[in-house]
Amino acid sequence: MRLDSLIFTDADEARKHLEAQRWPNGPVCPHCGNVEQSKITALKGTKHRPGVYQCNACREQFTVTVGSVFEHSKIKLNKWLLATFLMASSKKGMSAHQLHRMLGVTYKTAWFMAHRIRAAMAEDVKSAGPLGGEGKVVEADETYFGQNDIQPTTRTDGTPFKKGGKRGPVGKRAVVALVERGGSVRSFHVETANVETVRTILFTNVSRKSQLHTDESRLYTVAGKDFEAHRTVNHSGKEYVRYDDAGIVHSNTVENVFSVFKRGMHGVYQHCGEAHLHRYLAEFDFRYNRRSALGVEDTLRHDMLLARIGGKRLTYRRIGEARNA
Repeated sequence: MRLDSLIFTDADEARKHLEAQRWPNGPVCPHCGNVEQSKITALKGTKHRPGVYQCNACREQFTVTVGSVFEHSKIKLNKWLLATFLMASSKKGMSAHQLHRMLGVTYKTAWFMAHRIRAAMAEDVKSAGPLGGEGKVVEADETYFGQNDIQPTTRTDGTPFKKGGKRGPVGKRAVVALVERGGSVRSFHVETANVETVRTILFTNVSRKSQLHTDESRLYTVAGKDFEAHRTVNHSGKEYVRYDDAGIVHSNTVENVFSVFKRGMHGVYQHCGEAHLHRYLAEFDFRYNRRSALGVEDTLRHDMLLARIGGKRLTYRRIGEARNA
């Protein structure tokens, strides 16, 4: 899709396109859920702007943005659609500064728009069901990115750090990812990547009938026994792929996921507050799960995103307003 397409330059064309994605079978009342078209009327005339409907079942008026991440926004709808297209089609992300330059909005507005779009990208893992299954391989791994907002001063056993400072993953943000080989990824920001946390994530998101492939980390030793098979590669011994009678053993797929994520975070976003890290993970997961290798190109990925904007309102209030709410 070209960036000079009408849906990116004309608000009315953008509305029609969004209606086609959200309501393929006709308008749906977001207030009462009525789908009977004979009870929904398109309001016309000079008193009503285009795209306003009235539900004759509950007597409420609505537009296609009601109940979505676009609701109550004063930004033109064509700019919203351009922002969603840019974020859905940019493999390593699109910074808020770049959005603000391309859309002609303030940086603050672009930052808020980007987070609303990330909220729409978030997967509903409960409805999606578990990863893997009989005869399928799920790769699991953890990585550490950036510094925690609050840095620890002692080790886990309570002893203070020595003069040399902290080593390894201490004080860094932990991310655990699960990838079904040839399928989807699910990434999680966790406070601490320990045996219990990893075990809970695995048992909640992966079918026990799957084969689990990991590196030699002891985080997966106990949990791996509950799966059909648990096979490992020894990265510390420079073993990255092993061929045996059961097939190819590696964790390269999840390593590739981390590679794209880190390149985007370092090269595009550069800084991310820890409170928002889960939203950035949702963004990268969304694009990976709808990648070109699965037959999903930019235009289709964009339409898939627009179909997910409902029921995911995201609002920010000042601290004083939040306390008085």
